[in-house]
Amino acid sequence: MKLSLSTMVVVAAGLLAGCATQPDTIVQSPLTARPQSTAAMAPPANGAIFQTSSYRPIFEDKRARLVGDTITITINERSSAGKQAGSSASKTGEVSAGVGNIFGLLPGVTRRLGATADTSIDYADKGAVSSSNNFISTLTVTVIDVLPNGNLLVAGEKQIALDKTSEFIRFSGVVDPSTVAAGNRVSSQQVADAKIEYRSNSHIDGAEVMSMLARFFLSVIPL
Repeated sequence: MKLSLSTMVVVAAGLLAGCATQPDTIVQSPLTARPQSTAAMAPPANGAIFQTSSYRPIFEDKRARLVGDTITITINERSSAGKQAGSSASKTGEVSAGVGNIFGLLPGVTRRLGATADTSIDYADKGAVSSSNNFISTLTVTVIDVLPNGNLLVAGEKQIALDKTSEFIRFSGVVDPSTVAAGNRVSSQQVADAKIEYRSNSHIDGAEVMSMLARFFLSVIPL
């Protein structure tokens, strides 16, 4: 079955439209969680006014500890790495040969015959690799689960739309409630299993996809 050029254009437009959706993520899903509705929770039929399931002290600070609570993550990640390597080798050789007196025949001539050869090989290789990353931002995430030991599993994202470009900042990890400071703030350096990503669906990404689509169509269209 042969596809017309108009059909291929429609397929390409559909693929490009799919590329405009949110990019894939490496962080923990889901990225948000709603707190459980207290109206939907049936109170225990024990006749008591005080219920431990819905109790929250009046004078305690409002630190996040339940599913649906929010925590502000201060992302301040700096990393640098460097590697240098070098190797060298050398090799020399020398060969000499001469012709002596052959059975006493023409000794004046044979003594002057000889050959020498010298070889020298030098090899040197050097390499250096360095990388540096700096990620500074602030992101408010949601507690999506409370682990059996009391630690909080958090995840969230921030979307920023600038003209026709959208940027996505996503974060997930495990927070120890004891590290949460006043105002429900915690540094990303104190979050375990932290996964941080910054992605966008800019026109540069679309251009890369277009090049892949062009290679695909050029491989199937006879020219």
